[in-house]
Amino acid sequence: MSRDATVEAVFQNEIIAQMQANGWLLGSGDQYHRETALYTSDVLGFVKQTQPKEWEKFCKVFPSDSEQHFISHLLTQLNKADPNAIDKELRSYGTLGVLRHGLKIRNARFCLCQFMPEHDLNPDTLARYKENRCRLVPELVYSPYATDEHLVETGKKARSWRIDLVLFINGLPVATLELKSEFKQSVDNAIRQYKTTRQPKDPETGKPEPLLTFKRGALVHFAVSQYQVYMATRLAGADTFFLPFNKGTKEGGAGNDIPDDENRYATDYLWNEVLLPDNLLNILARYIHLEIKESEDWEGRKTKKETLIFPRYHQWDVVRKLIGAARTEGSGHRYLVQHSAGSGKSNSIAWTAHQLSTLYKDDGDKQFHSVIVITDRTVLDDQLQDTIYQFEHADGVVERINNKEGQGSKSEKLASALENAQPIIIVTIQTFPFVLAAIESSTNPVIPTTTESPLFPRSGSLQDNFSYAV
Repeated sequence: MSRDATVEAVFQNEIIAQMQANGWLLGSGDQYHRETALYTSDVLGFVKQTQPKEWEKFCKVFPSDSEQHFISHLLTQLNKADPNAIDKELRSYGTLGVLRHGLKIRNARFCLCQFMPEHDLNPDTLARYKENRCRLVPELVYSPYATDEHLVETGKKARSWRIDLVLFINGLPVATLELKSEFKQSVDNAIRQYKTTRQPKDPETGKPEPLLTFKRGALVHFAVSQYQVYMATRLAGADTFFLPFNKGTKEGGAGNDIPDDENRYATDYLWNEVLLPDNLLNILARYIHLEIKESEDWEGRKTKKETLIFPRYHQWDVVRKLIGAARTEGSGHRYLVQHSAGSGKSNSIAWTAHQLSTLYKDDGDKQFHSVIVITDRTVLDDQLQDTIYQFEHADGVVERINNKEGQGSKSEKLASALENAQPIIIVTIQTFPFVLAAIESSTNPVIPTTTESPLFPRSGSLQDNFSYAV
């Protein structure tokens, strides 16, 4: 074994050991089903253990081969996530859709993942949350076409490519990681590997790879070295687009600082922070979403592009800090956050607004009855509403205050929204004076009148995006 391979193996083994210490279960490739891209024993184990009554109902309908029937229904729901389909109604399909919305089969309804409840008042939900099976599988040969049986049957055989680490939640794939040692290979080599040998369709057989298919397989792919991390949410060969997933340096530069502790890696925040089971589950529940953008060319032809949004580190970090501050410090504080151009301010606002609107105190009462988002860009209205809808899966969570929608003046609409504790209210910067007037004249005794948290300006200007929580 070469020195470089030895160093990379040490790097990988240390990541695995630290992730196990953080609560991840170690799996093996022989338990992975290549044709389905599922860790089948975890899928069935979680469902049976946490939902025995639903499983009993299901077995009455399918008394023979119950497990196979269940997996078949699950695959149908996963495979409906056509990578070329741009339809908001199809968001309940694919890996993310199944994890969030579960399965309904005849008279039985199954949850495939239990996310952290918003409060501690339901002990059954908390107990189910603790039963989530977070598993990592190293050196996974993933292609169903890389077998002698497939060669005999079709005359073709895929290469037996291995992915260094694959992460599963209750048997469903959510992330892959390719690791490289910076001593001889940089993170660029991992990126190149994804672009050239981790194809959504196997180049030898022309068939889709279940694990690597957009929306159907893993949701995010990380290229990782000791010093840098990059990520992509859609593998597309040479066209795969990777974003940096670095923390930045203390001086404000790109990349990551080298830890003073020589036993630590500059990128260990990935597996010791972001990929902690609780944090990854929270990202799946409250951050990842499908963004559909429509564009029109000079001839009037309209096209749509679908992008799976996974938060970059700085976005995840700032939202987490703001929600943590709101939870511990309560209302009445201001927080200034500076985002550079193109760094995803709109998504940061959407995630923060949604999580503030669902933040509960220990007694089960809401921390904030309404969250007001003030913007000078009307395009944020639709984007925010669409993003929030994916988390809530319900209309009416977001209300826009303008002259075009609803009856009455702006001040009357605002007063009504505040009185009714509308979860999220969007207004423009020009309407901001009406916000203050509506708050001051509100007769709802449970709405505080002095809370301002948090702010999202650009370059110190209040003429961009910021949110105002009440």
